[in-house]
Amino acid sequence: MSSQPSRLVALLSGPDQRGLVAMVSNWIFERQGNIIHADQHRDQEEGVFFQRIEWAIEPDTDPAEEAEAFGVFGDSLGMRTQVAIAGVKPRVAILVSKADHCFHDLMLRWKAGDHPCDIVLVISNHDDLRAASEQYGVHYEHIPVTKDTKSEAEAQQLSLLKQNGIELVIMARYMQILSSIFLDTFGKPVINIHHSFLPAFAGAKPYHQAHKKGVKLIGATAHYTTADLDQGPIIHQAVAQITHRNSVRDLIRKGRDLEKLTLAQAVSWHLENRILVYENKTVVFD
Repeated sequence: MSSQPSRLVALLSGPDQRGLVAMVSNWIFERQGNIIHADQHRDQEEGVFFQRIEWAIEPDTDPAEEAEAFGVFGDSLGMRTQVAIAGVKPRVAILVSKADHCFHDLMLRWKAGDHPCDIVLVISNHDDLRAASEQYGVHYEHIPVTKDTKSEAEAQQLSLLKQNGIELVIMARYMQILSSIFLDTFGKPVINIHHSFLPAFAGAKPYHQAHKKGVKLIGATAHYTTADLDQGPIIHQAVAQITHRNSVRDLIRKGRDLEKLTLAQAVSWHLENRILVYENKTVVFD
């Protein structure tokens, strides 16, 4: 009985040129691959080409070697190229504070098999969610953070991320700002959920800001974290309508549902290798 063929997923971006789709398809064809799905986009203003392509390879072909070979091919086209082996689960850490709605939602989706990853570590600046994390079977580390101990705390966090081979960090309402030193040292994606429709109401207490301004919509934004507070490339956003009758408490309650769904969708797209970051924007092949 033959084994199930492995699949590769490639993301390409770079200057548009004639024949890119044909060249990519032909490379896969010549190596006995079978394209399962392909999608592309062209930024008309900037002349930049984006593509996501997924294909099956021969059962006796080494997927790691084939991924490396495609990366070299993509580079030869002048493309920025990322290649992932479908089904390989990245190791994930969650950063969380006291608010638990996004934390539980992520954990339950992971346990249900909706998120193809391995959540192996939870780090918090409070000890409130230790019991819950241990019930999910995930190791929990409590690292308090103060203004005076922030550098030391981030050093401890980075050490844990390295020890556990973490490939993705999810900030599930982690109410601390990650420093540029932390982000540069970690050097891998960090996804944050911000409880407003960015770029509106960045920073602290966005629901209070929204209520004071009398807006008629509130939102949630999932984005990649950068050194600029709440300014990273946006992955996904959602909104809910409100009225003058809604209190700050109402906004917070409605916002929790938005935050959970928005973060879950962003994480899914990332884990399925559907996101290309370009400058400070994203192209999402949904």
